[in-house]
Amino acid sequence: MNGAIKITLAASLLAGLAACGNTTGDDGDMGALGIATQTAGQILAQRRQSEQATAPAKSPQEAAAEALRVNPGPLIQAGFEGLGRTQIMAMTGQNGSMRTFMTPAEEALILRGGMLVGTRGLGHDLSVAEAQTEGMIRAGASGSGTRTMRYFAGDGIERPLQFTCTVGAGAKPGVTVENCEGHGTSFQNSYMVSGGQVAVSRQWIGPNLGYVTIQTLRP
Repeated sequence: MNGAIKITLAASLLAGLAACGNTTGDDGDMGALGIATQTAGQILAQRRQSEQATAPAKSPQEAAAEALRVNPGPLIQAGFEGLGRTQIMAMTGQNGSMRTFMTPAEEALILRGGMLVGTRGLGHDLSVAEAQTEGMIRAGASGSGTRTMRYFAGDGIERPLQFTCTVGAGAKPGVTVENCEGHGTSFQNSYMVSGGQVAVSRQWIGPNLGYVTIQTLRP
């Protein structure tokens, strides 16, 4: 007999005994029935909390499957390497070709056809990314160009960082890489493009947040 059944039977027995005995007094004290009901409810609540606390965390695959089941709109899965977590993000707004995907905690990625344009609510946010290499990446072509990444500083002023980038085929078939350097740092973005849209990618947000891996779950 499992614990939940035992708790239910115990509550029933206590309620039955209470029906034959004490009731709520005129002084407002709780009778045996009320005590039994409250006690059983507390035990069940504590048991549910314990089970939730000890339940294993969902894998990224399980979280993605559940999100697809309950949310009919566009979805992405984002793995923030610097933050050490993977989250499902639902589209909350669209302005032309730019889409905003957000978590329940209002952390957001702004994408244009899968290309990272900006972040919000993460701290050290990327205000906007302007990449001359975007057309090459979508076409799977080779070439070079600049990438300007604008960040909000602690004083609220937006400051740009410009990088020199080259684009070409990656080591794996179907992957295009963008290698950028400047300001004493370098990074490499990787893209898998389908029909001009970036379906899977690993993109650099900035020196504080590092990389985010983005997978389109539902376009």
